[in-house]
Order: sequence, then C-alpha cells, then structure tokens
Amino acid sequence: MTLSRRGFLGALGISALGVSSFGGALLPAGQTAQLLRSRARLPEPFTVPLTIPPPARQIATDHYEIVQRAESLEILPGLRTPVLTYDGHFPGPTVVSRRGRAITVTHRNELDVPTVVHLHGGHTPAESDGFPTDLLMPVSGAHQGHAMHGGGIIAHGTRDYVYPCDQPAATLWYHDHRMDFTGPQVYRGLAGFHLVHDDEEDALPLPKGERDLPLMITDRAFAEDGSLLYPSRGPEVPGVTEEYMEGVLGDVILVNGRPWPVLEVDAARYRLRLLNASNARRYRLTGLPFTQIGSDGGLLEHPVSLNEVLIAPGERVDVVADFSGLAAGTEVIVHNGLGSGTTAQVMKFRVTRRVQDDSRVPDVLTRFERLDPAKAVRTRDWRFGRGKHGGGDNHGWLVNDRPFDPYRADATVRLGEVEIWRFSTDLHHPVHVHLNPFQVVSSSRSEPPVGWKDTVNLGPAEHVEVAVRFTDHAGRFLVHCHNLEHEDMAMMASYDTV
Repeated sequence: MTLSRRGFLGALGISALGVSSFGGALLPAGQTAQLLRSRARLPEPFTVPLTIPPPARQIATDHYEIVQRAESLEILPGLRTPVLTYDGHFPGPTVVSRRGRAITVTHRNELDVPTVVHLHGGHTPAESDGFPTDLLMPVSGAHQGHAMHGGGIIAHGTRDYVYPCDQPAATLWYHDHRMDFTGPQVYRGLAGFHLVHDDEEDALPLPKGERDLPLMITDRAFAEDGSLLYPSRGPEVPGVTEEYMEGVLGDVILVNGRPWPVLEVDAARYRLRLLNASNARRYRLTGLPFTQIGSDGGLLEHPVSLNEVLIAPGERVDVVADFSGLAAGTEVIVHNGLGSGTTAQVMKFRVTRRVQDDSRVPDVLTRFERLDPAKAVRTRDWRFGRGKHGGGDNHGWLVNDRPFDPYRADATVRLGEVEIWRFSTDLHHPVHVHLNPFQVVSSSRSEPPVGWKDTVNLGPAEHVEVAVRFTDHAGRFLVHCHNLEHEDMAMMASYDTV
C-alpha cells in the first residue's frame, strides 16, 4: 500500500499541521519538540559580545586534562546560572589534535553525577567511544541514588580517553553520553569542540587564526533567578515530562554560551565552524551568503554556494563568510528561518575596518574515495519512530520497533565491508552513526547532503540511504537519534563490528 505524506502522518496520529496525539500539542513549524519559555528577564539581542572557547589544558605532549565540575556562570547579564562544565567553561575548552598523532584526554569527574564522554565524529576505539553505560563515577565516591545501568566499563574519579586521530581534518565535538541522561547533562553544559587538523587543510588558503571561528549554537530557557529550566521528571529519573517528549526547545539562542551575541569583524573572509549542539532544535540560518567548505567528516571536494544553512542537532557545517566587500560600520544579522519571536535571530556581525586579506576559497578542496553502492554486501533498514515499551502506557522512541538495550546488538558488521543503511522516520530525527562517517547515496529530498556525514537530518516520512564502511576498530557502537530527548527515551540501537 502506498500512503501520501498526509496519510502517513495520519496513521501516526499527526495532522498536516503538526498536532501530535503523543504529546497532544501543536509542534512548532519545522521542529519535533515543544517550546519551554523563560521566566527570566532577557537581554536585548546583540548587546553581549561573542567569546571563543579557550584551548584545552595540555599536561604533556599530546595529553590533555579536563576537569568536569559544577560552576555558576553569567550567561544572562546580571544573573548567575548553575551549570555542569568541562574545566569551568561553557562551552568546554577546545581540544586541538593533528591527524595521525594519537592523543589522550584525561577526564576527572568532580560533579555529583556519573558521566560518559563521547567524541562525536571521532574514529575511536570502542573503549574510548563513550558507550552510554561506560560510566565515569564522581571522584568523591558519592553515587548513591544515581540511576545506574550494568554491563558497562565503570571508572572511578578519572578516565583516559585515547583518540588515534587517524582521520582527515574536521570539526568534531565532545559531549556527555550517559544512558537516559544525555539530554539534561548536555543541556546543563557538558559540550565542547574538538578540532582535527592536517597538512592538506593547512596548505589551503582558507581563513586561519583569529578568522577561523568555532560557533556552537544552542537554545536554552531560564528561570527568574537565571537557573536553567528543563522538564526533567526528577533529578535521577530518566526522560522528560509527557508534554516535552517530542523534544525540548528553549527560547534563548546562545552562540558559544552567549545570548544573541555580537562579533566585530574585519572586512575579510572568515571560516565559521557551525555546530548545532541544541537538544532538539533545527536551524535554517540566513542573512549572508555562505560558501560551504566542509561537513561532519571534513572538507568537501568542491565548495558549494548557499543562501541558507539547514542544520540539525549534532550536525556541523563549515562555511566561509565573506565580509570583504562591506564598508566599515555595516551590520549583518544571522537569522533563523525556523524560529519566531526570540528564536528568529541568532547573532550579529559588525564590520569595523578594511584590511589586507590574502585568503580565498579554492575550486578544489580535497579528493576522497567514493564508496560504491554496487559493492555493498547487504542493506539494513533502521526505522526511527515512536511507540510503547516496558509494558502499560509507557511511551518512548524506538529503533525498528524496539527500545535500546545495552546488552543487545541489533547488527553485526564486518570491518572493511561496504553496506547500505536505509534510515526512515515518522517525525524529525537527526540520525547519528558512531565510529565511521558515511556517504548519502539517495534521499527522498531533492538535494541530499554532500560530503562525509556522521549525522543526517531526516524530516517526517523521509528516508535516506547511505553507504558506510567501518574500519580499524572492533567492538560495540551506536546508531541513534540525536534529538537528545528521543535518545534518552530509548531511540538507540547498538551494532558490533567484527
């Protein structure tokens, strides 16, 4: 039987306007999530300067140390916000590595909750990938009352994460990945950049140094006293309240932890490493012409001119923004075409002076192997949708009609073999695959994403086929939705590489 999109959504209990019988509320346009409104007094847009995350502390050659600790930071002017941090910063410090040089990042947990660190986009051995039950317990030993899951590799106080960095230059990020609690712990601050560089990228005449900007875009909601609002069912109770099961949207847009910031720039080209680190919000960024040069897994072969950038949770888009033809005093606002009210604007650039700029975007950025779908040894289907699990009326988000079970592998994949993975959805689901990136070979959309991807944005009733080949590391890894509320409510599956 063939269903129209309207018929497909109707079968799921969703009208063409987005009314869901699951949560019973009207979903914002272009989103699968519900808006959480702030009660704090919010600043006027473009009055807070943008800041750039500091570099991570290097304690020896190719060895970094990051302390996870609670802090109270000024995010909204005049208010203090209690947050969970990496090294006291939100976003956390930026780890910089080089292709082919393995690094170790030692994490020390001085929080009062267990954590897990996942290097998103990293080609990483299983023991350092951040499997959701591989917990790092607080150094204090205080863990009574925490929701626990067995079967993982438990560390107490500190853990060494070893990253081979055997992958092309790319914009990666690290974040908490604790089972059932990724959403609240990332929302409260546990996220940071990890940049991989290599000789090929260094040789390109792209903007560098102070004109190479990592920009982490998030949304949050704040209580009257400046604390974060999040609809948890309880401090150590998995999931969110019923009305927010589709996902959590905040009404304050933060860039690098600053609300609607402003950045003074030269009349020159800038590289913007855009990361959507929001729990559930998708963005359509407009306001200036973009030249895309990179995706999740690194450089594109050729630059692509864009008038807008659509970016879902977990995705990265590297672009060059050209301010060189603008007069001093010109102001450029980046808008969000999927927002309204306070979420319709993201940040402002203010051009200050004319300068010499030798950067440019070459016609060829890199060359990479194209995975041949004809050589795929099998095709696997991964269906992302909602349903009941655990008995009674417990609702959740499922993969292939099953909730996540850390003891169960839903696929076994041989290293070195090409496979076709077919993702299909009921609503918006950004699908993320661990260990290796993939290439999109077909999509129900008119224009599939380009380049190496590790996260692909699917809308309601869409499907995407990707070619993937896992290499080097045998173990258990994950495929899951990167709407973090969906992830916490069981929308993950694990696969073994052998």
